[in-house]
Amino acid sequence: MKNKLLVIVGPTASGKTNLSIKLAKKFSALGGSALGWNGAEIVSADSRQVYKGMNIGTGKITKKEMQSIPHHLLDIVSPKTRFDVTKYKKKALRIIKDIQKRDKLPILIGGTGFYIQAITDGIIFPQVKPDWKLRSSLEKKDIKDLFKELKSLDPQRAKTIEKYNKRRLIRALEIIKKTNKPVPKIKNDPIDSDILILGIKKEEIKELIKIRLLKRLRQGMIAEVKRLKQSGVSWKRLEEFGLEYRYIALYLQKKITKEEMIEKLQKEIEHYAKRQMTWFKRDKRIHWIKNYEKAEKLSKCFINK
Repeated sequence: MKNKLLVIVGPTASGKTNLSIKLAKKFSALGGSALGWNGAEIVSADSRQVYKGMNIGTGKITKKEMQSIPHHLLDIVSPKTRFDVTKYKKKALRIIKDIQKRDKLPILIGGTGFYIQAITDGIIFPQVKPDWKLRSSLEKKDIKDLFKELKSLDPQRAKTIEKYNKRRLIRALEIIKKTNKPVPKIKNDPIDSDILILGIKKEEIKELIKIRLLKRLRQGMIAEVKRLKQSGVSWKRLEEFGLEYRYIALYLQKKITKEEMIEKLQKEIEHYAKRQMTWFKRDKRIHWIKNYEKAEKLSKCFINK
């Protein structure tokens, strides 16, 4: 079978996990030497699901939900460890190539657009080592001030960056300050694979986010953050993970009430989903689907061509 890569993207709470399992099971059932391939395996592209112990807050799939489909790049590092897109790309490419060598279909799934793009576009990242002291200093600044500083130092990068993504702003400023040069233009080394990208978008995303948030709280998301703190993960580090971990950490420190926590979480997750869609809509290769039947039809055509 020629190297192929199926990619599933979409905002949080849109149903990417369910779709990936359905397709993987379908292809595993239909696979065989007669067709030239032997099923499918799933590769996660989520910047937080790589961390051990961060299960409920990240919406990590459970063993039962996997339905015996092999999953990769979940629970691979401690939350005390720094893990970035460069490390992710190296590991993900190795896993994808291994799956393809075994005549299986790799299904790359996630909502972290930058991680997806690192694989599909083969982005080559600037070799500038992290400066944690500088990052800590920049972290204290307001996001608007960071963008203003970037616009002053590198107007071209400011035009293309996600202006509300604090991590991206800090990294851009770090590169500029460490090299005394603008952020270099993105270079690519495309993956040697045919790629099909399916995107899920739901009109009722706000309601889906609310339902999932309340479900996670019932499942013990607050207790999960408590366990992480007890295991030695600092409040600062928990807040760095954003969204659920940031606001639950603030609640546990008695900086906000439980009601404020839930309200702020709902709004922030909605904003995050909107940013995800903005990122994905820039990629004209994505086939946007509204149901499983359409996804299956497109995938079958892609695999058999």
